[in-house]
Amino acid sequence: MKTTGSAAAALALFMACGCGAGRDYMTGKRESGDKGAGLSPERHRVMKLCGTEPPFRNEYWDNKKPGLYVDPVSGEPLFASTDKFDSGTGWPSFTKPVKDGALEEKPDGSHAMARTEVRSRTSDSHLGHVFPDGPGPGGLRYCINSAALRFVPVEDMEKEGYGSYLALFKKP
Repeated sequence: MKTTGSAAAALALFMACGCGAGRDYMTGKRESGDKGAGLSPERHRVMKLCGTEPPFRNEYWDNKKPGLYVDPVSGEPLFASTDKFDSGTGWPSFTKPVKDGALEEKPDGSHAMARTEVRSRTSDSHLGHVFPDGPGPGGLRYCINSAALRFVPVEDMEKEGYGSYLALFKKP
């Protein structure tokens, strides 16, 4: 099938940010084995279709509780509240992932911008973007959609199987 004009541009945009994973790009139907099955409509829109939530109107942008942010699909730990900061953007922002190898970065040329998309390596889900304007020694700002995260409060981490990460929250 040949695509022309705006259809070709839309397809290129769709595929550019890696959001074709798990879906037939012509019908939009899920392929078998899609790791996004069972997500709420909002989580599916953000994580599997590269959507973005509105700033300042999402669940975790101003969350100040201690805990771990995990991938809602795989349960993989992604970020710790100890690395969260107020970037003034209206989305949860972090200086670094909780462990090496949890994230995958891909060039994203959508919306006529040159950005770096951040995806969960285990679920191949869109999380947000990383920018080189953050605080700290790494100078990075991981700007992440709340819908792409599940927060586990520090008091629930042991019972939910994240006890090995409790050391991140102990005061020296």
